[in-house]
Amino acid sequence: MASSIEQMRANVGKLLRGIDRYNPENLATLERYVETQARENAYDLEANLAVLKLYQFNPAYFQTQVTSQILLKALTNLPHTDFTLCKCMIDQTHQQEERPIRQILYLGNLLETCHFQSFWTSLEENRELIDGITGFEDSVRKFICHVVGITYQTIDRRLLAEMLGDPLDTQVKVWMNKYGWTENEDGQIFIFNQEESVKPKNIVEKIDFESVSSIMATSQ
Repeated sequence: MASSIEQMRANVGKLLRGIDRYNPENLATLERYVETQARENAYDLEANLAVLKLYQFNPAYFQTQVTSQILLKALTNLPHTDFTLCKCMIDQTHQQEERPIRQILYLGNLLETCHFQSFWTSLEENRELIDGITGFEDSVRKFICHVVGITYQTIDRRLLAEMLGDPLDTQVKVWMNKYGWTENEDGQIFIFNQEESVKPKNIVEKIDFESVSSIMATSQ
């Protein structure tokens, strides 16, 4: 299957390099590629942006389902700005009136503002949104671990479980092992010593004699 997705990526890449990039007749091919990305846990931002651009040029061809898949795939690539790029290419009418899109934008805002517990609660109420998006939840957890890694030195195990959307605390150990985090007997997880990551920098200013002499002359 990997060879199949790579072949599709190569074919779409060729299509996007020419004038056909803006040919609406190619939308069916590009839309199938979006669905394949979702199913096979692959990702191609350039192709997905091309779909949204074609929707801009040809509003009658707009597909809510495909656009929703593109937005969800963009969320799997946080902390990169893909989600914002995609959102900016979607007409405000669709953002406000198409329920799946509106709901995904809300989920994206919760993630971008680090309201992780609220994100999981909202996702649980709208699980149909991620049907067919393979690996979505683990991709989000990877982003959350990234945020935790640059924010905390230590974190309570229960809080980390809540942030990861894991109320039964069954996956915390998996992610701890993945990032090399350790836990003490009090249930505190050691993430990283932020002080060790701050490297002092020596700033050396070079001032030549002529500059000093001119300053001294003007001060007399």
